[in-house]
Amino acid sequence: MFATLTGLGLSTAAGLNAYIPLMVVGVLANVTDAVRLPSEYAWLSNGWVLGIIGVLLLAEFVLDKVPVVDHVNDMIQTAVRPAAGGVVFSATSAASQLDNSTWMAEHPAVGWILGIVTALIVHLVKSGTRPVVNATTAGVGAPVVSTVEDAGSLSLSLVAVFLPVLVLVFLAAMIAIGWAALRKASRFRRNRALAKASRAARE
Repeated sequence: MFATLTGLGLSTAAGLNAYIPLMVVGVLANVTDAVRLPSEYAWLSNGWVLGIIGVLLLAEFVLDKVPVVDHVNDMIQTAVRPAAGGVVFSATSAASQLDNSTWMAEHPAVGWILGIVTALIVHLVKSGTRPVVNATTAGVGAPVVSTVEDAGSLSLSLVAVFLPVLVLVFLAAMIAIGWAALRKASRFRRNRALAKASRAARE
């Protein structure tokens, strides 16, 4: 139970920012006993790997806050974020030892699939609503929304490791926010299409 919640929380966080949960898991595995990585994922706590992730995280932090550039970055991240979700879900199969469950360890592909699908869904919602934010705020909203997403990714990553039971609360809140954002994006696109059709009819 807790292993699955930890994996879901981390992969959801990866959908918002691929590198934050990777960094959290890697650093905690490196300097604490809070995360115990399986041998095949020991590389995630390597200092050089963490340094590379740190550089990529810094680039993501900057690029995601620049209007238009953030859209290009989201296109690139369509492959990166789901992959990161699969990694962090599978890497925390070590957490299954904490709640005496061996099922996840015996079925590693399930962790990959769940992590990839979860991160992909979150990524698609994020990338689908960002253009609407940019259009309705003349780009001013991009850094604000991006900062909130980064803070959410970090908070959810830490909660997933230390208080996995609260992941359910985070997920419920994110589903509600995502649903509202998608409805707003749909309304915006519908109104824009109607406005274009109206202008075309007048011409």
